[in-house]
Amino acid sequence: MAGQPSGAGKEVINEQMVANMYANMRSEMNQLYSKITELEMEVSEHSLVIGAIEPLDPSRRCYRMIGGVLVERTIKEVLPAVQRNKEGLEEVIARMNEALEKKKKEITEFELKYKIRIRKADSDTQEEGSTKEGSAQGVLVGPASGQ
Repeated sequence: MAGQPSGAGKEVINEQMVANMYANMRSEMNQLYSKITELEMEVSEHSLVIGAIEPLDPSRRCYRMIGGVLVERTIKEVLPAVQRNKEGLEEVIARMNEALEKKKKEITEFELKYKIRIRKADSDTQEEGSTKEGSAQGVLVGPASGQ
C-alpha cells in the first residue's frame, strides 16, 4: 500500500510538470506577441519620420538620437539610415511571426498530446451572451439632428 501513494504522487508531479510546461509555452507565446506589437509600433514611428522628412530639402539640418545622444546631421544622411532601420525591423517582425506560428503549432500539438482543454473557453461562451445584453443597456442615443 505504501507503493500506491508514491505512484499517485508521481502522477500528480507529472500533471504539474505538464501544466508548468504548458504555462511556460503560453507565456513564451505571449512574450512573442508583445514583442511583435512593440516592433510594429517602432516601424510605424519610422514610417512617420520618413513621411515627415522625405519631402524636405536633403541639405536641411535634422537631429537624430543615437544611443541616447542627440546628433546633428542632414536629411540626406539620416533618411537612408532610418529607411534601413525600418527594413531591418520589418525583417525581424517577419522572423518573429514565423517563430510565433511555430510556437502556436507546438502548443496545439502539446494540447493534443496531453489532452489539454482550456476551461475558460466554456465559461466565456456563456458570459458572452450576458455581456451582449449588458452592453446594449449602456448605449445612449441622442436626439436626431433634424429636430
